[in-house]
Amino acid sequence: DPDSGDNGLLLYSLVGGPTDEFDIDEKTGQVFTVSLAGKTGTFNLEVQAADNGTRRLTAQTTVTVIVDSSSSSNIVMLVLNQKINVVEKNSDEIQRVLEDKLGWNVYVVAIYSEEFERKARSSTDETQIKIIAFDEAHQEVPAEDVKRKLREQKEDIEEELQKVFSASVSAAIGEAPAAPASSELVAAIVLGVLLAGTFLAFLAYILLDLRRKRKYGKQDLVKKVKIMEGIDNPWAVDKNGSLRSLEKPEHMNN
Repeated sequence: DPDSGDNGLLLYSLVGGPTDEFDIDEKTGQVFTVSLAGKTGTFNLEVQAADNGTRRLTAQTTVTVIVDSSSSSNIVMLVLNQKINVVEKNSDEIQRVLEDKLGWNVYVVAIYSEEFERKARSSTDETQIKIIAFDEAHQEVPAEDVKRKLREQKEDIEEELQKVFSASVSAAIGEAPAAPASSELVAAIVLGVLLAGTFLAFLAYILLDLRRKRKYGKQDLVKKVKIMEGIDNPWAVDKNGSLRSLEKPEHMNN
């Protein structure tokens, strides 16, 4: 907007498209994702710019966003020894420096700190910046190539960032945290643990049952031996091999 003062101040907003999955910075017009976990495809957003004049003027355009699931693998983390609120304020300049030194189009995906509380945003002297680079053919630059270039240009990048922050700057490549396990993987792990627990319990039951049977089998055998010991010549057999009568003859009773 060529107007000066408040009349030239533009505010951006999303007026159409999947606004639950995207959002926009009302001051810069930068579009970013809110909730696109596991989704890919093309999304069309209607973006509106409005000035701050008495008779507010507006203009709209369609922004096409292509979400590629492979993008996450080429995101690189850059760690700066600066407070997060200062880094956020100078994000455009950081992007300019990186594009100039790396020779690619660079997009700042996210800026965050290990401190999550708002009151601590100005107290932590370390901020992580997630970036992704694209070449002239609009293809993602592999993360390893971006890291290699960052190492080669480290001194020049730090020197330029010192001018931006008016302070000594250290830039290091960080390691992104491992992706959380998918719900399917978690379910499979839980099911596997439950099945293993059930199998172990069943195995323990069988072993205990066998021990119980052996124990009581021995007790029954002892009882039978004791009973047989009270009978005169219990092992005597007649000619056909059957046990003789266990009753004593009458003359023996006498």
